[in-house]
Amino acid sequence: MSFRDLQVETIGIVGSGAMGRGIAQIAAQGGLTVRLFDTNPQAVAAARDYLSDTLNKLAAKGKLKEADAHAALARVHAAAQTSDLADCDVVIEAIVEKLDVKRELFRELEAVVGERCILASNTSSLSITAIAAGCARPERVAGFHFFNPVPLMKVVEVIDGLRGDPGAGDALMDLARRMGHTPVRAKDMPGFIVNHAGRGMNTEGLRIASEGVASFADIDRIMREQAGFRLGPFELLDLTALDVSHPVMESIYHQFYEEPRFTPSPITGTRLAGGLIGRKAGEGFYKYVDGNKQMPDEAPAPTALPQRVWISRVSHGAREQVLKLIAKSDAAVHIDTGNTPAPDSLIVVTPLGFDATTAAVAENLDATRVVAIDTLFALDTVARRTIMTTPATTPAMRDAAHALFAADGVPVTVIRDSTGFVAQRVVATIVNIGCDIAQQRIASPEDIDLAVTLGLGYPKGPLALGDALGAKTILAILRNIYSVLGDPRYRPSPWLARRAQLGLSLTHSED
Repeated sequence: MSFRDLQVETIGIVGSGAMGRGIAQIAAQGGLTVRLFDTNPQAVAAARDYLSDTLNKLAAKGKLKEADAHAALARVHAAAQTSDLADCDVVIEAIVEKLDVKRELFRELEAVVGERCILASNTSSLSITAIAAGCARPERVAGFHFFNPVPLMKVVEVIDGLRGDPGAGDALMDLARRMGHTPVRAKDMPGFIVNHAGRGMNTEGLRIASEGVASFADIDRIMREQAGFRLGPFELLDLTALDVSHPVMESIYHQFYEEPRFTPSPITGTRLAGGLIGRKAGEGFYKYVDGNKQMPDEAPAPTALPQRVWISRVSHGAREQVLKLIAKSDAAVHIDTGNTPAPDSLIVVTPLGFDATTAAVAENLDATRVVAIDTLFALDTVARRTIMTTPATTPAMRDAAHALFAADGVPVTVIRDSTGFVAQRVVATIVNIGCDIAQQRIASPEDIDLAVTLGLGYPKGPLALGDALGAKTILAILRNIYSVLGDPRYRPSPWLARRAQLGLSLTHSED
């Protein structure tokens, strides 16, 4: 029995929490009749009151006509028992993330709904195939994963289980569009698209912090002001809250059988145990006063410039960036043009994927005078620059470099030695995981980038970001990090390596 020509007019929603309420709102606004059920009847009444307040506020702000607000609310009906969902074309469950509970619900629903009713799960971390395995007709079961808050997060993942009828997924794609959302299609794999792709930012940010490279605030500043993301990893973790994020990190890690790319951090486990879960608790990686994040102040940049600067010639393009920046800032320093640095010169290196120590040793440089600067994002356009020292760099040389690269008023973050700085590591990991999602055919390149930009708010999807920075550059960063650390989490995805070598776009699919 096909679902391809299914006309959806009535949907049931089981679970009246934040997700259930949000789905009910967009469905009702899309002209659908909604039957809302919860095992707690008072929760349904509270959800309807919430929807009434929300729709009235939208009308008061002019975002919705008053008549349309009243009509939408009138389409939402309380269901006293699951049998009241008998006439639904689609039933969406938005209940607790426990496989046995979801399976039991779907078995109960199968005895109630019609033959052509689609049963959809809003699960964020459980296998759709596993949920469907408890059903007599697994072909009617699909994933329909919305994001919180549903009315504002305009993307929804449609997931096909191994026994699912593609027509059911097609019907849910059409339904999502009717509700004003953008659907993306995914195979049934841990994390689907968005939660899978999101491991890059969070786990790598945590790894950098755990190595003592930089503070939480400095890592966030770098990712926002240098790499151009709306939020850094720790701001994002505070927003989603560790009671949600940490279990998801652990779940994806274990579902991929301890894949090193997704290794969680004890940092989040410890903070979760201590109740420092994020914004909603008033304290996470930051403290919050009246909902406002308390960001620590930065110390002013030093002012004493170096007298002489020698810049590594390993990367011609990076050297030209540094020379251009120094000239533009009108800093009164002498450029040391010798083949080797003069005894009093500040030594500037521009490693790609390597740490400052490795760069210094490779050129037989005096590590006490070496400072590295990250040139992955153009130095003359970023809102922040990052420099890092070797363990041997003297405070005088560190401060001189800080003064030099902040001379035009752009803030500079000084970090301890790190393979790939901060931005290089995080961005390369994001791109690499996106490439692996494409390599595993979990979703199309277009849907991967669309899901990540809408679901995570990144400036570009992982594949488009890799193309913008250069696939060969990302590949070099990963290979160089791996050569220093030997950690398999940094092994390049075959999708990335092959397209970089062939000069193809990371969005290129094979026919």
